[in-house]
Amino acid sequence: MNVSKPCILVTGGTGYIGSHTVVALIEQGFDVVIADNLCNSELFILDRIEEISGVRPRFYQVELCNVSEIESLFDQEKSIKAVIHFAALKAVGDSVNAPLAYYKNNLASLISLLEAMQHASVKHLVFSSSCTVYGEPDHLPVTESTPIKSALSPYGNTKQIGEEILVDHTKASDTSCIALRYFNPVGAHSSALIGELPIGTPNNLVPFITQSAIGKLGPLRVFGNDYNTPDGTCIRDYIHVEDVALAHVAAMNRMLKSEQKDSFEVFNIGTGNGNTVLEVIQAFELSTGMNLNYSICDRREGDIEKVYADTSRSNQILGWKAEKTLLEMMASAWAWEKQLSNTIK
Repeated sequence: MNVSKPCILVTGGTGYIGSHTVVALIEQGFDVVIADNLCNSELFILDRIEEISGVRPRFYQVELCNVSEIESLFDQEKSIKAVIHFAALKAVGDSVNAPLAYYKNNLASLISLLEAMQHASVKHLVFSSSCTVYGEPDHLPVTESTPIKSALSPYGNTKQIGEEILVDHTKASDTSCIALRYFNPVGAHSSALIGELPIGTPNNLVPFITQSAIGKLGPLRVFGNDYNTPDGTCIRDYIHVEDVALAHVAAMNRMLKSEQKDSFEVFNIGTGNGNTVLEVIQAFELSTGMNLNYSICDRREGDIEKVYADTSRSNQILGWKAEKTLLEMMASAWAWEKQLSNTIK
């Protein structure tokens, strides 16, 4: 018999990583409630989650910067036992151009959520953090104890400050938190029913690749080829979004089973491998049989030269490990792009 697991609130649950995590939670037997203001996602994703999982999560269109709106949600959903917090603005380049919007949205929403959780006596939080907290690291791969350097973008700084808020809050309260510092999530669900759906021109590499390949955009732009890397382009640790989703399930299980050693814990979520931009382009071409047109442009402000993870802590303590290859990431992203082009005009 499949015993129902606790109710989890997922903020930003119709977004890219959020929607995949909602599916993974439902498949593991959790009851899921979604809160999202739909500023960077679409409501039809709820239909897709239901199509994949057979369950339609309860949905609230909530402005998370407004603590009274979140408190009202908790008052209506009294069975919520824990929260996974994805909701945030997340584009590095955009944050450089609009820093106040990023600080206001990302930090005010976190503070309001924590206040509402206290009001509702909800004590467990999984926080969506980022490898951007490491800045430009001196040594690779980065471990969870790698020194935190100055962030190179307002987005990265909101994640650093967010973690600092959570460290202080967990010391002063009975709240426990696991922060997952994930690297570069890419790809789409194996069903091709959900995937990355950027509003406007993509800021991330893989949706720019797929939209360029399908003809929505012109030639792909590669930002800089003069970095100190094997081919001159930036190196990132690309990880399949389904693997990232399973990391959140593992973190949630750790919290609910009271296995945490500290009230605030951090885990890197990546593959442990670094790939250049040109290697990602080559992987897309190899996995799809297509040729991409691209041009080399100037470096983009806020970009880090190279970063990839040491994942031994998350492998050993969370019992989680990334499984999918770069070719699988590219193939799934292309399947999603084609399906999106066929069904959404």
